[in-house]
Amino acid sequence: MDIQGFQKLTLLDYPERVACTVFLAGCNFRCPFCHNASLVTHVDTSRNIPEERIFSFLEKRAGILDGVCITGGEPLLALDLEEFIKRIRSMGYLVKLDTNGSNVNRLEYFLRKGLVDYVAMDVKNSPAKYGMTAGIEDYSTQNVRESVKLLMKGRVQYEFRTTVVREFHKREDFEAIGEWLRGAEKYYLQSFADSGDLIRPGLHGYTREIMEQALAIVRKYVPNAQLRGT
Repeated sequence: MDIQGFQKLTLLDYPERVACTVFLAGCNFRCPFCHNASLVTHVDTSRNIPEERIFSFLEKRAGILDGVCITGGEPLLALDLEEFIKRIRSMGYLVKLDTNGSNVNRLEYFLRKGLVDYVAMDVKNSPAKYGMTAGIEDYSTQNVRESVKLLMKGRVQYEFRTTVVREFHKREDFEAIGEWLRGAEKYYLQSFADSGDLIRPGLHGYTREIMEQALAIVRKYVPNAQLRGT
């Protein structure tokens, strides 16, 4: 397991829960605005954090933390993720999984096995601009579409979220995304912010005013849509 980051306390990553966050290295996307480039394009396995350090911490925080957020990178690429999650759950913790939705078969397996309690799926852009936004030309959206359908069946708590970047997202994209996610339980628009660890520097977020205009568009289809982090 390539664990390359560990946040011991978060009140934001797992809605309504006190949690910690584990960052796994490796991703099959190359989103230019990715704020964790060090987990994607230049992974250094010498920086790996031993799993036992995570479990030792969780033992000490029993009764204090509610859950563990597993993010990346793309966590579903990790072949030993199932055993890692099973051990976390055996300690009494809830598990939230962040994913780009590109591996619908593995996502369905984890849901069917009851291994995750909450899923946050990134929706990169409108289907027509997905490949450009994910950094993969001619990317087929079949898997991400199937992942959206799977989550909207309501077998687990979920949210969709889009990081809004001025260079990639326009008014017509929010219309298309809204139509695509029509009736979703939760959908968040979050303004891009430069973390200093980007795959492609020189990108920009929108103003609060523009974000509110985008929100108004998607709320025609997803009434519960909200802004996050603006």
